[in-house]
Amino acid sequence: MKIVYFTVTGQTKRFIKKLGSNYEYFEIDAANPFFEVSDPFVLITPTYDKQITEPINDFLEYQNNSHYLKGIVGTGNRNFAELFIFTAKNLSYEYHVPLIYAFEFNGTPTDVSNFKKAVKELESKGH
Repeated sequence: MKIVYFTVTGQTKRFIKKLGSNYEYFEIDAANPFFEVSDPFVLITPTYDKQITEPINDFLEYQNNSHYLKGIVGTGNRNFAELFIFTAKNLSYEYHVPLIYAFEFNGTPTDVSNFKKAVKELESKGH
């Protein structure tokens, strides 16, 4: 399973670096989000207002990318209570894919382990 991610402050990229070389990674570039991923992937997204995360939607709407989206992972700050990972929740709803995991900031070693388990479980379901 490929991993596609978007980062604004670098927190998500720091999490990606903790995952090791088990996955193929693609970063959504806010300046040019129009690239095609033609294999199943999980999307990791931070939590920001829609105008900041618009490149994610641009990427997902490009070519057949949304077809290959199999799960969403959200990251954010739990201090925002019900707004924690709202971007991931909205994308999960909008694209009809499961929200498979959530973590705070750049994740802990436990988050890395749980993320890998969630991706493996998603893969085992045939996604």
